[in-house]
Amino acid sequence: MEAAKGTVKGVAIIIGDNNIRGSLQFLQHPNGTTHVTGRVTGLSQGFHGFHIHAFGDTTNGCNSTGPHFNPFKKDHGAPSDDKRHAGDLGNIAAGPDGVAEISIRDRQIPLTGVHSIIGRAVVVHADPDDLGRGGHELSKTTGNAGARVACGIIGLQSSV
Repeated sequence: MEAAKGTVKGVAIIIGDNNIRGSLQFLQHPNGTTHVTGRVTGLSQGFHGFHIHAFGDTTNGCNSTGPHFNPFKKDHGAPSDDKRHAGDLGNIAAGPDGVAEISIRDRQIPLTGVHSIIGRAVVVHADPDDLGRGGHELSKTTGNAGARVACGIIGLQSSV
């Protein structure tokens, strides 16, 4: 399908522990919404925190990706919250087959401009994101989503 004029595309290849693999596509629409689609396989069944992290650095695996992308210095929250990290995309759900199908639309993860996510990383966590509401000491910073089990650097997608 040909992208509409004015759209920008990105891509991330997800690689992680225990043969977790995936591919994500990012499509920024002219209205400012970015649509993230794709799938991740090899996950344990259930919810997994799903975030954009500050750095596209995987020299020390997913640990090098830094904190959640948070250009406005807010507390962690749900994607629907006014006060949240720009990179807070909530949870993805893996079925009994370990596959998570992803379709997320968000206005805080542009592929262009001063707060672009190009060159940053997307990270899949071991545990559910409590969306900043869990009462744990990590709720307001990471959603207490646990270890980083897979990640990938977000790059511009070729039009070829």
